[in-house]
Amino acid sequence: MLVPGIIVVLLFSYGPMVGIVIAFENFIPVKGMFRSEWVGLEHFKYIYHLSETREVLRNTVFIAFLKIIGGLVAPFVTALLLNEIVKKVYKRTVQTIIYMPHFMSWVIMAGILLDVLSPTSGIVNQFLAWLGFDKVFFLGDEKWFPYVLVVTDVLKEFGFGTVVYLAAITAVNPALYEAAVLDGANRWKQTLNVTIPVIVPITILLTTLALGNVLNAGFDQVFNLYNPSVYSTGDILDTYVYRIGLASAQYGVATAVGLFKSVISLVLIALSYVMAYRFANYRIF
Repeated sequence: MLVPGIIVVLLFSYGPMVGIVIAFENFIPVKGMFRSEWVGLEHFKYIYHLSETREVLRNTVFIAFLKIIGGLVAPFVTALLLNEIVKKVYKRTVQTIIYMPHFMSWVIMAGILLDVLSPTSGIVNQFLAWLGFDKVFFLGDEKWFPYVLVVTDVLKEFGFGTVVYLAAITAVNPALYEAAVLDGANRWKQTLNVTIPVIVPITILLTTLALGNVLNAGFDQVFNLYNPSVYSTGDILDTYVYRIGLASAQYGVATAVGLFKSVISLVLIALSYVMAYRFANYRIF
């Protein structure tokens, strides 16, 4: 039963790793990977001295950290609020509505956001103008763009994250609530002293596992929303690799950047699993 899955992993995960050799050579497609000129660590030295590389790395970490924080807080709070809805019809309706954006691709979401955040006809800027504020070019202003990425990513994915917390809440022993009621606890006190302590372990687990995604700021989202005017604050490692690798045909440099990201990500993922085991008693095997 494992053979098909192992074959897929070998073909699509381990097979392409042969291409890592491109990071150490002056790759020419006509000559191929094994006949191109070997340059050793020259590409790594080149990207180390580029100020643009440090800027992209800073953008990636900043955006990813904000996404991790928002992606943990928003589902946590939403799950607690949904848990207080008594009527199941309303609860399931709201849960379905906030869950639906998760299944939409960033191509579709980008089209919607371009209309909603338009500086001329977008509903958000029209509302700001109605309140007396100046209109904002959210997708063209380098100061606003990183926060637009974070907010839109949270809006798209927090419904999916809410499911995890709701599942944890349903596992709470009803006897704990009954004991809290006998002690005179209202709904707020029950949430504070029963619900939250029970779901704290899963919160710690998700937080520690999220550390492995510090360098993954979301290629699909950024690629569909960014433009040259926001490169200084919106360009991340993945889009940087795309631009210098495919758009500029600097295959060796792009592979070196990608390899650098992969090594750091491996270290962060290993660290996150160690922390998950220590703080949440989570083990893979």
